[in-house]
Amino acid sequence: MKFYRLILLIIVIIAAGKQVKAQEIPPAIKFPERGKNDSIKVAGTNVDGEMIPWIPLREVSIYGIRIFKSQEDQAAYNRLRYNVLKVMPYALFAKRRYEQLEQEIAVTPDKKQQKRLIKACDEEIKQMFNTEIKNLTITQGKILTKLVDRELGRTTFDIVKQTKGGLTAFLYQSVARVVGHNLKSTYDPNEDRDIESIIIASGYYQ
Repeated sequence: MKFYRLILLIIVIIAAGKQVKAQEIPPAIKFPERGKNDSIKVAGTNVDGEMIPWIPLREVSIYGIRIFKSQEDQAAYNRLRYNVLKVMPYALFAKRRYEQLEQEIAVTPDKKQQKRLIKACDEEIKQMFNTEIKNLTITQGKILTKLVDRELGRTTFDIVKQTKGGLTAFLYQSVARVVGHNLKSTYDPNEDRDIESIIIASGYYQ
């Protein structure tokens, strides 16, 4: 009886060993045949033992030709497009600069050094304002405040309040309102859909 048990145990061990060995040997992968001029390396995915090559493609946006109701509507859209493209670089600059400032402050525990970083950022923004932004029209300024909110997810008022304090933000807002601006302007892709379509078609994010 013990002899049969021994034989049974040996059979189980041999069968288990074969199963483990079979699991350790991966199935052969079939690669596609290479042509004469196939020299570019691409990614591949193993699908049921067959290696399928693939190349990631960039997203392509397709827009229809816009038909305007009148020449006045088309002229208004063209002016809007000009103004958006005029101020978009400033909004992107503000985004990059304030993102850089936040990163620098995050790794700078010293309060005095943080103030110096904020001051340096303010000086860069002021320099850009004195050389370029001050020449913007009221309409372009309104669009710029919207685009700042679009790029940073915060209004210009919130940014000034965070970096310079609530009182300074209030004073800036008061001056802005006198000349027809609103630092608290927010961006709504649905409400500002013409601006959104202009930005997407502009190539800034390609």
